[in-house]
Amino acid sequence: MAPFLGMLLVSCAENTSTTVNSAGIHLRNSTNTASQSLSSQWSADQSRLASLKSRAGAGFYPARISASEVKRAAKLPRDKHGMPTYPDSVRTRVVRTTGYSHMEMEPGAPWRKNALGTYLQYGSLRSAAADWSVLPAGTRFKIKGLPYTYVVDDYGRSLVGTNTIDIYHPNLSLMKKWGTRYVEMTIIQWGSWQGTVSFLSKKTHRAHTRQMYYAARRKLTSGRVTIR
Repeated sequence: MAPFLGMLLVSCAENTSTTVNSAGIHLRNSTNTASQSLSSQWSADQSRLASLKSRAGAGFYPARISASEVKRAAKLPRDKHGMPTYPDSVRTRVVRTTGYSHMEMEPGAPWRKNALGTYLQYGSLRSAAADWSVLPAGTRFKIKGLPYTYVVDDYGRSLVGTNTIDIYHPNLSLMKKWGTRYVEMTIIQWGSWQGTVSFLSKKTHRAHTRQMYYAARRKLTSGRVTIR
């Protein structure tokens, strides 16, 4: 399911007629059966989540992505998962999210602690991992349709160079229940770019943290981001 959102985010400015499916995804009007099949998968997934949400109540399943955000995302460059790469000033974004848990017992990962050395959170404030050169440490955001605030306090090797956000869960059952989801998120508070660069400067002995460090430092020195 992961690759197909990028395939369906088609710019409405193109010289082809378009339609909008029930999820608000803009599609080329063509006989491309692969695109039609993927559209059906997306619509079915959105309907399934809506059904589960109505039965289970609010609090776990995000809301549908708005058509206006999908249309805006269609004009942007993509990462390796086909997801849009936004200018640093943009706060509302369409993103690919995955789930993770300390119960995965990943080699080298500290027990229920994040990259900052503090405890992972799962209450009204919840931990999330990302590429810190995309979302600096301390960034807080909301996911449309969910009541929680998420804070970027962790990172992961597989996230570097992508726009994916990994959502923390305290057990494997909840992690698997989340799976991979495409959501609309809004940044409510930026983390500290200066603090992020300072922290990562001490972690350059590993390839993935070194990559984040140089990418974040370039943004900071270029003046593209606000120094905090």
